[in-house]
Amino acid sequence: MGTYSTKASDIERKWLVMDASGKTLGRLASEIASILKGKHKPIYSPHLDVGDYVIVVNAAEIKVTGNKLTQKIYYRHSGYPGGLKSITLGRMMETHPTRVIEHAVKGMLPHNRLGAAMFKKLKVYPGAEHPHQGQVKAIEKES
Repeated sequence: MGTYSTKASDIERKWLVMDASGKTLGRLASEIASILKGKHKPIYSPHLDVGDYVIVVNAAEIKVTGNKLTQKIYYRHSGYPGGLKSITLGRMMETHPTRVIEHAVKGMLPHNRLGAAMFKKLKVYPGAEHPHQGQVKAIEKES
């Protein structure tokens, strides 16, 4: 008997499609982050990227509770004095609805190179169409 340690050769990735229409932002983001980390797999190891690819469709139809559309503010800084920019969640949903989900998920992943590798497996699209039909169909045929 020995302790099992996950190796890079043991990792098998799948492509999952998630529909964001009508779902709450935070609950969806935590579910996506868990899949990207690989916590749903029995071979999960916190120091390896064992997660699956996630395709999120209908990102523009996500919902939030309370007054978050007007009160939640995203900040960024240009790096120059006086360069603080801000945008509300409502305005962000109008202009870039995919960034809202990406921002929420990125905050739930590790803040290091491992988290960056996990984040690259997230694909978010505002509508129902996505260019990953080949990957998704290949997985459906295997199942």
